[in-house]
Amino acid sequence: MNDTAADRTSAGPGAGSGASIGSCWSCHGPVDPVALFCHVCGAVQPPGAGDHFKRLGLTQRFDLDPAEIGRRYVAFQQRLHPDRFAGKSARERAIAELHAVSLNEAHETLKDPLRRGAYLLQLAGRASPTAENRTIDDPALLMETMERREALSEATSIAGVVALAEAAASDEIALLDALKAAFAADDLDAATDRLTRLRYLRKFAEEARARRAVLAETAP
Repeated sequence: MNDTAADRTSAGPGAGSGASIGSCWSCHGPVDPVALFCHVCGAVQPPGAGDHFKRLGLTQRFDLDPAEIGRRYVAFQQRLHPDRFAGKSARERAIAELHAVSLNEAHETLKDPLRRGAYLLQLAGRASPTAENRTIDDPALLMETMERREALSEATSIAGVVALAEAAASDEIALLDALKAAFAADDLDAATDRLTRLRYLRKFAEEARARRAVLAETAP
């Protein structure tokens, strides 16, 4: 993304189409609601109420290129980093800090497929399947999770733990492809089920790392 696009808007080309023109907080001149900087005086404008996708100028979908997410984040961060406003007014420095928080939150959410999928469901008015207080209500997934954890607890060698972790990682790759298909088909029920499974695969990966560390510490 070039500097011109980054200067103009945080929501990507055409994002402000149909939106009413607002006024700059500094000079009160006309400014597009999605503009980052005032077209008249150049003052940085407060972040709008757009979602994380608009914040980085990305299409609202699950299948995004991680490298593109990173490039968009870096481009906007370079234009809006608080250090660039060190010599500006207190108001502009505060606005730059708000942009930094908004951009970081957008980047952290969208770069992770689990969080990105959960966020898409949230935008669609669905409950998050990744909330910590949610329990498994899928008998097949519950059984699979219990069997994986039992095998992990019984593993007595690092090689055994690695094999279990690699099998789970392979399942995660296939699951991500299934998630892409579910969101592409706008099948939110299937997406919810697959995100729930992905959440538990991620949890298992953490448990496998912890088990491996214990075995490494106790190895002769």
